[in-house]
Amino acid sequence: MIRKATKILILLLILGSVVLSCRKFEDFPDIPVITYDNFIVLMNLETGITERGVLVFSYTDGDGDLGLDKGDTLVPFDKNGDYYYNLIIKYYEKQYGVFVEVPILAWNIDSSYYDTLTFNSRFPVLTPESGNQAIKGVFQDTLFIYNPLSAFDTIKFKAQIIDRALNRSNEIETQEIIRKY
Repeated sequence: MIRKATKILILLLILGSVVLSCRKFEDFPDIPVITYDNFIVLMNLETGITERGVLVFSYTDGDGDLGLDKGDTLVPFDKNGDYYYNLIIKYYEKQYGVFVEVPILAWNIDSSYYDTLTFNSRFPVLTPESGNQAIKGVFQDTLFIYNPLSAFDTIKFKAQIIDRALNRSNEIETQEIIRKY
């Protein structure tokens, strides 16, 4: 009886090993890599103005250390630090044939001054709970593209992500985006 149980156990171990060895884990560099996919312009049907758009890009990361917890606010992820945001987005306008990075301003009624706004943001932890830590996926980020203070109608964005080890991905760039006022 023991021999039969031992044979069954060995057979199950071999079968389990074969099944697990057939699983293919993807292997990516530990530094995140992003690929531009699309920018979808959204028009407000009531006003006829292109107010928002959706930036779509793919990402890979070999060690899966993408994203920040809400509690990640100590150095180097503190509010005034360079790594508070892990999605960095730059805004450009085509001015007289040349793309120029410009700040987005909003009037602050309380201070009677313009405040500089940012497209940068923090995205949550994407690390898998178990198994292979290599991850891939698609980001979609909705951005406001209507700038009533600008006389220029052609814009573009550049984007980059930063992992928890402070590795910066490559930078991607959208195509030219024509806004309608």
